[in-house]
Amino acid sequence: MVEPADRPSAAGQRLGAPESFGVSTLEPGLRPPAQPPGKQVSIRVQMLDDTQEVFQISQRSPGKVLFDLVCVHLNLVEGDYFGLEYQDQRKMTVWLDLLKPTLKQIRRPKNTILRFVVKFFPPDHTQLTEELTQYLFALQIKRDLACGRLICNDTSAALMVSHIIQSEIGDFDETQSWQHLLHNKYLPDQDAIRDKITDCHRKHVGQTPAESDYQLLEIARRLEMYGVRLHPAKDREGTKLSLSVAHTGVLVFQGYTKINAFNWSKIRKLSFKRKRFLIKLRADPSQNAHHDTLEFAMASRDCCKIFWKICVEYHAFFRLFEEPKPKPKPILFTRGSSFRFSGRTQKQIIDYVKDSEVKKVPFERKHSKILSSSSMTPQSSSFRSQVPKESATSVPLADQPDSARLGHQAESNGSEELAAAISPTNGFHDIQAAPVSDPIQSRQNHHGTGSAPDQQFLNPGSPGSEDSPLGSPSVVVNGNGSVNGQGMGVTAVLGPGQSPEGRQLSPLTSPLLTDAGYVRNEDEDEARRKFPTDKAYFIAKELLTTERTYLKDLQVITESFQGVLGKDEAFPDSVNNLISASYDPVYKFHQGFLKEVEQRLAQWEGRSNAHIKGDYQRIGDVLLKNIQGLRQLTMHLQKHSECLVELERACRSSRKAEALCREFEQQRVCYLPLNIFLLRPLHRLLHYKLILERLCKHYPPTHDDFRDSRAALADISEMVLQLQGTMMKMENFQKLLELKKDVTGVDNLAIPGREFIRLGCLSKLSGKGLQQRMFFLFSDSLLYTSRGMTPSNQFKVHGQLPLYGMTIRESEEEWGVPHSFTLFGQRQSVVVAASCASEMERWVEDIRMAIDLAEQSSSPQTDLLSTSPSDNKLLEDGGAEQESEEELGGSRSSLERQGHRGNTTVHVCWHRNTSVSMVDFSVAVENQLSGNLLRKFKNSNGWQKLWVVFTNFSLFFYKSHQDDYPLASLPLLGYSVTVPSESENIHKDYVFKLHFKSHVYYFRSESEYTFERWMEVIRSATCSASRSLPSTRKDLY
Repeated sequence: MVEPADRPSAAGQRLGAPESFGVSTLEPGLRPPAQPPGKQVSIRVQMLDDTQEVFQISQRSPGKVLFDLVCVHLNLVEGDYFGLEYQDQRKMTVWLDLLKPTLKQIRRPKNTILRFVVKFFPPDHTQLTEELTQYLFALQIKRDLACGRLICNDTSAALMVSHIIQSEIGDFDETQSWQHLLHNKYLPDQDAIRDKITDCHRKHVGQTPAESDYQLLEIARRLEMYGVRLHPAKDREGTKLSLSVAHTGVLVFQGYTKINAFNWSKIRKLSFKRKRFLIKLRADPSQNAHHDTLEFAMASRDCCKIFWKICVEYHAFFRLFEEPKPKPKPILFTRGSSFRFSGRTQKQIIDYVKDSEVKKVPFERKHSKILSSSSMTPQSSSFRSQVPKESATSVPLADQPDSARLGHQAESNGSEELAAAISPTNGFHDIQAAPVSDPIQSRQNHHGTGSAPDQQFLNPGSPGSEDSPLGSPSVVVNGNGSVNGQGMGVTAVLGPGQSPEGRQLSPLTSPLLTDAGYVRNEDEDEARRKFPTDKAYFIAKELLTTERTYLKDLQVITESFQGVLGKDEAFPDSVNNLISASYDPVYKFHQGFLKEVEQRLAQWEGRSNAHIKGDYQRIGDVLLKNIQGLRQLTMHLQKHSECLVELERACRSSRKAEALCREFEQQRVCYLPLNIFLLRPLHRLLHYKLILERLCKHYPPTHDDFRDSRAALADISEMVLQLQGTMMKMENFQKLLELKKDVTGVDNLAIPGREFIRLGCLSKLSGKGLQQRMFFLFSDSLLYTSRGMTPSNQFKVHGQLPLYGMTIRESEEEWGVPHSFTLFGQRQSVVVAASCASEMERWVEDIRMAIDLAEQSSSPQTDLLSTSPSDNKLLEDGGAEQESEEELGGSRSSLERQGHRGNTTVHVCWHRNTSVSMVDFSVAVENQLSGNLLRKFKNSNGWQKLWVVFTNFSLFFYKSHQDDYPLASLPLLGYSVTVPSESENIHKDYVFKLHFKSHVYYFRSESEYTFERWMEVIRSATCSASRSLPSTRKDLY
């Protein structure tokens, strides 16, 4: 063996450091142990900077000797985060066992290259004390990005690559940066986002390599795929899944989406038997449940064993205080594996670095063209010194580019958003005794916050922390349970409503988002950061969160839809130009508005010295300035109704245009009907008005912000009054267009003068008894339909009742059917029954109002049906009844089988046997809300952080406000919203409960104000607005 002393110029010379013997992974502070005598063997190790080093070890040396030599060569103190991996004779990637002889593991050392890589990914990179360690982690992130292993969206990828380039070539220079990107591949699909990368790089002027590493790790640690190494498996039903292990426990992925997490604190035992990997869970004492075992099938026994070993090591590294002791050798028989974790635990590393004064030495960054600092953090100043060049012993990989291309390209699903990692983290410093509760690691961005993620995670225990615009997000963690390595178990089971990848979720079931069982320590969070508690601050924050959602909705038109129009000539140029000219200026204006609101909230929260003077604890001045600017765009806002009309006209005249719109609505980014997005700018005016009304009501007249707020309210009220007529007409027109897509068998539904009033389920009495029908009430007629089993899931019309001359009479006693009433038309009479007394009252009230409208109208009665009255009669008496048993039974089943229009409001009303009026739709337009909430299932112990958007009677769930489309949705029609009772053991503040049949969800907000707002808007969707509005609905039409 070549000892470090025998070649003094080599130890650390590649990294430009003086000689060092490093630290042994098992004996801190000592030299690597002496090697046993014997023949020396050369082992080649590939480093993270793509160079190769050759080490001489004895044939009988354990793996620990080789690993320690690598750490000595790198002068690496925190080497226990790393490991050596290689491909064995079965072509499987395995970790070098530090306790076994190296040559018993590597059969052909001459033909094997070991890779020195990160093995244990801590939740917080600030736990890595040495700059060298952070640099090596940054190289690992760079490699994971290049090989497609670190899946993320384009925004996150571009930002991370920009930090990598900043560390390699320094400040932005357009020619140099462009050439550097042409000659180096950092991403599988780099060319598509090259402009984004350069735009981000411009913002890093003056950032040192160490600062770039810091920011890179700051972004990467929040991605769901950070540190994830997928191991293919299947569940008992044969669904393809992947297992992974993290500091919190065992994770389950479907594709690249995490669908479950089994926390260490409740896993009782991990084992494998042949090809089956078993997770045995602790029983929950509160539910008197027995021990449960989850079973996953893997490709082979070897695959099970490899994954089991890394699980054992991860648990020991992050959960134990010290290295586990070896088991005593049995006298006669052996049972089970003797494998154990070898090395220092994370706590031992942290304690060692804290207690010892390790000399920090400069090092060379192989790919960097600028000088490195000496062990600095982004908060500290750096010094730069010239360092030696690479050692002659380094062997560059042949024909490798500057950034190695590893593995195959993986496809990103776009759901991992920059500032919203849902994946849990573990604050290890707080593990002192069992049980423990790890706090949220909440930190602010340093150096370059303008380009850093602009979302801060919700701190339910302290007000104001839901979504800070310029702060770094913190991450939900859990560490409850024992720390002796024995207490292990699951905090969540596969959540209700999840479906195989690619299948549509039912609106009747829960979203495809499972709870990870996180326990939080609010007291620690409260002490960590203080936020404003004034109600005005939370009103301003509501403005911020809803503005973010509004801007994303505008992007659907200005970017996604216009991108589709630009690629296809289905629409005339006049329509394309009209949409572009009407929406692009509005989008650009609101981009600037959002930045101002974000900046003001950051100042209000105290992340600058301005809050000391109190100059920025208000929002009225920002609103007044921008609403005055918005008034200049009134001409563009007035053209939005024209855009809706022209788009519909183009779809009627061209089947190709209609098909293009239908295809666009099937994209995930178009989570609402397209026409709703076209009316969003008009709806947003109402939101500003309501926010300002709450602000003026809160402020006393003497408040500094009252005058600006009142002036802004006057301006926006004038705009709303000016556009109100157009808005009401367009809402009705948009609703008629949507119903036209849901109903088949009608002609000319959207005609001038017709008003939509109510839709919903009633039971129609016929010769075969009561049958469920969907009724559509308009200002001139009443349609009744049933849901067809066609691929489009449209409702087919069975009959039409003109309202002119119609009378209505309650007939519960006559027919013996509860909540029934009879409709007497000029040509026929129909007996119908509502599901409850309140539903009957709403229908009777609306039908009577519609009859009055029809008698007052001077327009002629229009036959809606596309078939003759005799055909309708035959359809009603014959074919309609044949489908009742089979079709209606199928319709009540899961909606996963349905097509594109399976989750519209009409279908939700059908499945939940309820109704919605136009007044309800108008109220829903006003009551839109966005923000972070913690979500909990009925049978889980922890809370999961989600970005939630309420609109169109539904909750839409995202990981972050930056996501382009929701992960899942939950229609709220039919749900009840209440506060949990004492018996439900929800001992938290600001929690509300959603309940429908067996589906129960708990949501937790950050403050009393946000709690009341969420309750208010959700009640507007779960309770009909008709009975709560004092004014007559005739005023709306």
